[in-house]
Parts: sequence; C-alpha cells; structure tokens
Amino acid sequence: MNRDLTRRAALARLLQLGAATVAGRAVVRARSLVDGMEPTDRASFEQMMRRAEELALADEPLGEVIGSIGRMFLGTPYVAHTLEVEGPERLVVNLRGLDCLTLVENSLALARCVKGGRTTMEEFREELRLMRYRDGVINGYPSRLHYFTDWLSDNSQKGVIRDMTAELGGTPSVRRIDFMSTHRESYRQLADASVFEQIRDVERRLSASARTVIPQEAVAEILPKLRTGDILGLSSTIDGLDIAHTGIAVRINGTVRLLHASLSRGEVVLTRGSVGEYLERQPQQNGCVVGRPRESEREPVQDSQP
Repeated sequence: MNRDLTRRAALARLLQLGAATVAGRAVVRARSLVDGMEPTDRASFEQMMRRAEELALADEPLGEVIGSIGRMFLGTPYVAHTLEVEGPERLVVNLRGLDCLTLVENSLALARCVKGGRTTMEEFREELRLMRYRDGVINGYPSRLHYFTDWLSDNSQKGVIRDMTAELGGTPSVRRIDFMSTHRESYRQLADASVFEQIRDVERRLSASARTVIPQEAVAEILPKLRTGDILGLSSTIDGLDIAHTGIAVRINGTVRLLHASLSRGEVVLTRGSVGEYLERQPQQNGCVVGRPRESEREPVQDSQP
C-alpha cells in the first residue's frame, strides 16, 4: 500500500513539475552529433530508466507508461526539424528538443523498453528505428515515414500500434497527399532527383488509398473511449498534407487532454482543456486519427473493446 501511495504521489509530481525535465531546460544549442546523438541523450535516457524503475512503471499498462514517460518531457523545448542533420540518413536520437512526432516516438519507444525490460541505449535506438522507418529498415531518406498516414499504417503492420480510427467511428476520406513534393525547396534531400521521385511514389500510393478520419464534430463523442497513451494525429486542412499535428492522449480527472510539443508555446505541454476543445481552436485542423499502442507484438490486431 505504501509503495502504491508513493507511486501515485510521484506520478502527480511529474504532472506538476513539468519544468524539471530530464533533458535539462537550458537553451538547446546546435552541436555536432556522434552516431546520431549527444552524450547528454544517453545520460537522459539512463535517468529516465531509473525514474521508471523508481515508479515501478513496468507493472503498469503500456498506455499508462507512455503517459507517465511523456509527462517527463513537459517543458522540453520545441525544436522543429529535429531529425534533419547533415550527411546521409541515419537514426537520430534527440531527447533535448522535440517536435510533435519525435515526442510521440520517444515516449512510445521508451515505454516499450520499460515494459519489455530493455534497459540499454542500444535497445532504445532499435525501438526508434523500428517505428521511424518503413519496415524498420533504414534505406535512405525515403525510407523514413514522413507522412503520419504512412507512419500509422506501417506501425500497425509491424504490430507496434493498432489503428483504432475506424472502430471509433471514423469515416473514409480520400485526399491528395503531396505536400513534400510541392514544397520541394523546403527539403534539401529532395534536390536529388532519385530521392524526389521515391517521395513522389510514396505520395501517389497514399493519395490513391482512402484514409479513415474521425471528423471534428464527432471527436467529443469518442473521448470517453480514449485511453491514456493513445496516439492522436490531428488531420489537416492544408492542401497536400494529411496530418498537421500529433500528440498523446492523457486522461486526467476524467478529461482527455493532449500532451504535445507545441510550436506556439515553444515547449512540450498539456492542453488546458480536452482534446475536443483544443481541436475547436485550431483552424487548420478538422478531425483526428487514433493509434493505440499494443502491449505485445503477439496481441491480436483486433480486440473486442476500444
């Protein structure tokens, strides 16, 4: 009983003390990376693993672990283009500054390490590689899952997550996806004609398939069915773009809030109100998709209850 009380108090403390992230809150400075990461990333990883052990997170459901680890990042600076480094495509580990997708990936990868008893930095890197690249294989820039629609589909096939969108009442939506190729000048890698054509192939494939999206007017209805740790992608109204923003659902006192790396607030934050209320204030977002992390790759792809 005492351990349970201590753990609950510690989890509450994580929520209240977002300013004390393990990554450190100093200015994020540009430094050279060694093997895709800095020494401070390894130290941050080890500190997070120790904290997870202190909180006995391995005994919690995976979703709760994701929510707890995600809250360890509260206050971490928002940094755009965190995966865009000089040189050829390689796995980048950055726990010092996050964009909306790397917050999701790092939280999910760390949680899977905790639940699987994988405690080394190398095992964490393998988890990141698995979910960040098509089929888990790094094969140049086009092998990275740039569009969240592609990320959701590929990680569903790999057994990392389960796409819950249709089960929660999502409706089919056909949309042209070509934001990267129509903004070629914004992506240095696309100056290479071969890389550009491979990205165009990905975009044509995604555009040809109907996606399932929960429209904005239906989001409030699905909130009671969401769990802490569910991964949310907020659909975009911008031409050529499928998903504008991503984050993690966290249920607090009955309200499902969004844990996300916020560009406007400049750091990782929790929304003040519900996900639905947040979405209503975003003119360039009009719905969502939902991915539920699977406890085990052996878990059936479909189960009975959301």
